[in-house]
Amino acid sequence: MIGHWLNRTLQVWRPTRTQDGAGGYRTVYVRQPSDVRAKVDQPSDAERLLAVQTQSEQTDGIYLLPTDDVRRGDELRDPDSGEVWRVAGVMRPSSVRYRKAHGELVQSEGETNG
Repeated sequence: MIGHWLNRTLQVWRPTRTQDGAGGYRTVYVRQPSDVRAKVDQPSDAERLLAVQTQSEQTDGIYLLPTDDVRRGDELRDPDSGEVWRVAGVMRPSSVRYRKAHGELVQSEGETNG
């Protein structure tokens, strides 16, 4: 098990469509009842450079327990640091000891990356 490596507690927020009262819909994020323990890997310099060169999105690896209910489109929020990751995808590697989500760090307007 990888439980001893999971050093952060993240809130899971799931997008939900609600009617807007004018015939359309809007998306709101609803906090899920269970938080998850996670380990967030910082991308390497090579991964950052590749993302810039290919004009692609850079994602961080987020390791989770295999039973955690995290889905593509969810937001994982760290209430201690204020960081938010939008989940681009979730995979189960060949080992059933963990699941790995790829999350894009979402920065607030005007926030620097330092």
